[in-house]
Amino acid sequence: MLKIKDLRVSYGKLKVLKGVNLEIKEGECLGVIGESGTGKTTLALSIMRLVDEDSSASLEGEIFFQEKNLMEMDEEMIRKIRWNSISIVFQNKEDALNPVHTILDQVKEPIMENGGESKKEATEKAIHLLSQVGLASRCIKAYPHQLSEGEKQRSLLAMALANDPEVLILDEPVSSLDTTSKADMITKIKRLSRGYSVLVVTHDISTVAKLTDRVAVLYGGRIVELASTPLLLSNPRHPYTRGLLRSYPNMTTTKDLQGMKGRMQPVEKGCPFYPRCTQVVDVCKRKNPELQKIGERFLACHRGGILPFLKVKNLTKYFDSFRAVDSVCLTLYEGETLGLVGESGAGKTTLAKSIMGLFHSEGEIYLEGEKVGERDKKFYKTVQMIFQNPRESLSHRLNVLEAVREPLDIYKIGSFRQRSQKVEQTLTEVELPSDEEFLDRYPHHLSGGEIQRVVIARALVLDPKLLIADEPTSFLDASIQAKIVRLLLNLQEKRGLGLLFITHDIALARKVSDRLVVMLKGKIVEEGPTPQILSSPSHPYTRNLLRVAPTLT
Repeated sequence: MLKIKDLRVSYGKLKVLKGVNLEIKEGECLGVIGESGTGKTTLALSIMRLVDEDSSASLEGEIFFQEKNLMEMDEEMIRKIRWNSISIVFQNKEDALNPVHTILDQVKEPIMENGGESKKEATEKAIHLLSQVGLASRCIKAYPHQLSEGEKQRSLLAMALANDPEVLILDEPVSSLDTTSKADMITKIKRLSRGYSVLVVTHDISTVAKLTDRVAVLYGGRIVELASTPLLLSNPRHPYTRGLLRSYPNMTTTKDLQGMKGRMQPVEKGCPFYPRCTQVVDVCKRKNPELQKIGERFLACHRGGILPFLKVKNLTKYFDSFRAVDSVCLTLYEGETLGLVGESGAGKTTLAKSIMGLFHSEGEIYLEGEKVGERDKKFYKTVQMIFQNPRESLSHRLNVLEAVREPLDIYKIGSFRQRSQKVEQTLTEVELPSDEEFLDRYPHHLSGGEIQRVVIARALVLDPKLLIADEPTSFLDASIQAKIVRLLLNLQEKRGLGLLFITHDIALARKVSDRLVVMLKGKIVEEGPTPQILSSPSHPYTRNLLRVAPTLT
C-alpha cells in the first residue's frame, strides 16, 4: 500500500531522517516509536508532502503509494491525494484547528473540497462522523477553544476520516489525554480504522501495544529495530528498544522509569546509538549498521542485538555429598538486571561464589562469549561482587581511602595521586563524602548505609561491566534499603552495568529486575521476563513466594 525507500530529510544542516525504509501493508497498522527528536513527525509530514512547505527542508528518496512515487508528483497531483487517499491526525491540535470556524464546518471542509457531495450531504456526513468518534452533540457547532483536549482529538480524527482515506497517519493520537480519555480514544481509533492502512507515530508505548500489528523503532533518523508488536515488546533485541521499554510506566512491574545513560546527540558516522550503548565496540563508531533480517525481526546492530554477557552452563557444586547447586544454567544479557530469588538455603550465594571462582565447582562459565577457566585479573576487572554482609567485606585495619583504593593498588592503575582521585570520584558517585575526615574513618566508624556504599564503591572503582549483588540490602532498614536499591539502578543507568541481583525477597526483585530466575533446593524452577512471572507464575513455589510477599494491606 505504502512503501518508503531511503527517505532522507534535512532542515538546513540538521539531518533528521537518514535513509528510512518502511512498508505499510494493506489493512495493517504499523507503529513508529522513539524519543522526541528522533524524526517521527518529520516522517509523517514527509509522507503527506507537507515538509516541502519549509523552505529550509531538503527531501530525498522515494515514497510509493499504489506504486506511484509521491516524491515525483507536483503540488496539484499531491492535493488530489492529500486528505482523500492519505490523511493525517496532527500532533499539535491548536495549529491543526482553525479558531474562527466551528468544528462542524472544519469537518465539512474536506468533504466539500472533494466535490462529490452537496452541502447538505456533507453536513450530514460530518455530523455522523463526529458522532462516530464520540463527540457530544453540544460540541459539534462549538469552536476549538470551547473544547477539551480529548474533544479536539476526536474532532481531528473525524476530519482525517472525512473522505474515507486508504492510508491514515496518526501523529501522537493520544498525547496529553488523561488515562480514561486515552483508553476511550484508542478504542474508537481501533474500531473506526478497520480496513485502513494505518501509520501510528508516537512515544507512547501503550498506544502501539493496543493499536499496532508491527512496530519500527526510530533513533537518530534511522530504523534500528522492526518486528511484530508482541515480539518487540516482550523481547526487545536492540539496546535502545530495551531502554525505551524500561523508561515507560508499566502496571505489571516497577522496573521502569529507569531511562538510559546520556542523551540523544547528532552522530556524523557510525551507529546513531553508540554514544549511549552499553556494548559499543570500535566498529560501532566507524560504520552505520544496516537493517538486516535476524530471525523474525529486522535489526540494525553490529553485534546482532543485545548480547549474552554471562552464561552459566550446568554449574554444580557439592559440599561433601550434599549438592548445593544442581546443574544450573542461566544467561545474563549485556546491561540488564537479572533477579535471582529463592529462600535461604536455595543455593543463591553458593552459585554467586562459584561464578566468582571462590568455590571450586563443575560446569562451564562464559564471559562475553569466552570460556572462563581460572579467574584472573582480567576476570575480576570485569566482574565484581557485593557480598551479603558488608562488614565482613572490609578489613578493619583499612580506612575508607585504603579500602576503596586497594583494588587500584593491586592492579597498579595510575599514579598514587590518580588512584586517590579515582577513589574520591567513586565515593561521590555512590553519594558519600570524599573529604579527608571521611576518608580517614574505619569500618566501625560507619553506619550500615555508609558501609554498604563503601563496599559498592570498592566494587566499582575498577569500572567493572557486571556487578553480582548478593542480598545487598538485607542488613539495612527499609529507608536505607530503598536508597541503596535506587543507587544501584542509577549506577546501572549511568554506567551501563549488568547486575545479578540476589535476594530472598521477590517484592524487592520486582522493583529492580528485567528478568527473574527462581531457585529452589539448588535448582532453577522458573525463569522469564519479570512481568510475565509476576502475572502468570507457572511453578507452585513461585506462586507461594508471591503469596507471602510483604504487603501493607
